[in-house]
Amino acid sequence: MSDIPAGLETLDFSYAGGRAAGAFAPVLVGVVGSGNLEVMLESAPNDDCSVRVQTSARGFAPIWQAVMDDFHTRHGLAGLRVSINDMGATPAVVSLRLDQAVAELPNGAQP
Repeated sequence: MSDIPAGLETLDFSYAGGRAAGAFAPVLVGVVGSGNLEVMLESAPNDDCSVRVQTSARGFAPIWQAVMDDFHTRHGLAGLRVSINDMGATPAVVSLRLDQAVAELPNGAQP
């Protein structure tokens, strides 16, 4: 038996500053299913980028931290709320879905 309790793990990350995402309709990409995830981007009234991850793969907080740090380094968006519902996606799939979501924003992935 594992010492990790059953259920979803919730992880929260926050990044200061960056390029304002501006106002936009919520963006949803991906599908929650085995080995996949969904990513939703929403406009937020503050100057940071907040991320909430709900994942079935418990105990991987350092990996999630690295993936989200990379996302913020590449896109540096502010005024953004990111919600991720994960069912065991690999870091490469997470990055792909995040990039797909950013590409749907009105200004896309433009720096």
